[in-house]
Amino acid sequence: MATAPMFRSDTRFRVDLSMPRVMGIVNVTPDSFADGDPARGALQAIALCERLVADGADLLDIGGESTRPGAAPVPLQVELDRVMPVISAALRLGVPISVDTRTPQVMQAALDLGVDIVNDIQALQTRGALDVVAHHPSCGVCLMHMQGEPRAMQQHPTYDDVVSEVGAFLRACANAVCARGVSSERIVIDPGIGFGKTPEHNIELLRRQRELLAEGSPLLVGWSRKSTLGQLTGRPVGQRVAASVAAAVMAVERGAAIVRVHDVRETVDALAVWKAIASATH
Repeated sequence: MATAPMFRSDTRFRVDLSMPRVMGIVNVTPDSFADGDPARGALQAIALCERLVADGADLLDIGGESTRPGAAPVPLQVELDRVMPVISAALRLGVPISVDTRTPQVMQAALDLGVDIVNDIQALQTRGALDVVAHHPSCGVCLMHMQGEPRAMQQHPTYDDVVSEVGAFLRACANAVCARGVSSERIVIDPGIGFGKTPEHNIELLRRQRELLAEGSPLLVGWSRKSTLGQLTGRPVGQRVAASVAAAVMAVERGAAIVRVHDVRETVDALAVWKAIASATH
């Protein structure tokens, strides 16, 4: 019998990917597109972590810098002040903890504290980022595709074949990481829905998502509350729960191993139905 795929984060966990996993989003930011809250400090973010785990999150992804379209970079100390107290508390919740950052100093601080996964929208291409991960042989790594950078990424995204180009980029990044001695089992890849892509590009990535499985790494996909869903449904960001859950289930149906979501409870329930139907038909 084939061995179930694993996502290694040997700091504390080995994540069994024989079934889809739900990653809960914790934005400790005042300006994130879906749930930015100027009043969300460490205590509120820690309470959110606890609620998402109670709702069934398999992993938590904690970030202190908004990377919405048009977002400006956040000063290093501000990002550290936002995320470190939340990570420290979340590490006691019994699930793998991911730090969502593109800043090597934040990666280093979070890994020193005991975080399990580095989730980088720039796929460790920032100078020094790959060095940090290569010197932490136990952590997991998520490599995401983004065309451009957050401030301007949605101005003129252009591809000849978005699926092929995203796949080639992620394969090259994974190979570069492995060349530094990082085990392939520590890597997941993310096509970066909404990061330097039009709605048509995003839909094509979902339609042909199985082609990305050929790159050899498990897929993490994040559709939650994205603007493409708003354009498809006509709903404002706060009313995109149903569309987000539908997109998450479709991503899993097309091979996603991890879905990154704001609405954990609703996604967990939908995937329970999907699992029951999928297991009954095999």
